[in-house]
Amino acid sequence: MLLAIDIGNTNITLGICNGREWQRQWRLLTVHEKTSDEYGLVLKGLLHDAGLGTAVTHIILSSVVPNLTAVFSRACQQYLAHEPLEVGLHLDLGIRVATHNPAQVGMDRIVNAAAAHALYPGPSIVVDMGTATKFDVVSAAGELVGGVIAPGLQLTADALASRAAKLGQVALAAPPSVIGRNTIHAMQSGLVYGYVSLCEGIVARLRTEHPDHEQPVRVLGTGGLIHLIASHTDVIDLADPWLTLAGLRVIYERVKG
Repeated sequence: MLLAIDIGNTNITLGICNGREWQRQWRLLTVHEKTSDEYGLVLKGLLHDAGLGTAVTHIILSSVVPNLTAVFSRACQQYLAHEPLEVGLHLDLGIRVATHNPAQVGMDRIVNAAAAHALYPGPSIVVDMGTATKFDVVSAAGELVGGVIAPGLQLTADALASRAAKLGQVALAAPPSVIGRNTIHAMQSGLVYGYVSLCEGIVARLRTEHPDHEQPVRVLGTGGLIHLIASHTDVIDLADPWLTLAGLRVIYERVKG
């Protein structure tokens, strides 16, 4: 079975696939200070609890946190007895990164683009709501053309609470109405519906500039907070919080045949 690991700045997503379907998927909080031993024990514990303790035969890893890339590589080798395939531009990813400087593009964006092109052929836009809110333009020919990066929803909520003396943390949930009749609901409205409007506005502009704008452009949503936004707009055609893991599976199968 294939264990796919994506290391982000806020969350680490993991999934184990039997070649046909995902057996289990997990989302963990990224803790930069953990050692390879600590993460190794976490990996073994998750697999053991799922009844898949010895099932892993292959591992693929993508990361935007350089220090944790090495930590997880050691953890996989020491605790799962397999060296992970680390995703990078040196691999045949199934897409071409057509930005000015491909080396600066986050690996999560590239993996998402690979998933979009392989699983949903045709022109697309991927909206990824993670630490940052990212919009990536994928052409029908399989090129990651570029995109937009904005502060993430949780990051914005944290900044608002920390910089405004009379405002505190609020739950990330939609209020009863757009008009907030108390401070908490007003903040929730600004956060949730503000990001709904951000998605709708950016997607509309990207569709206009998309290299395949004369064709229907599919909008795919992913990330841990995507369902909060997708449930309040029609601009997201398909929401899959595990799209990055699907991209890792696609890349592994392509590289290893």
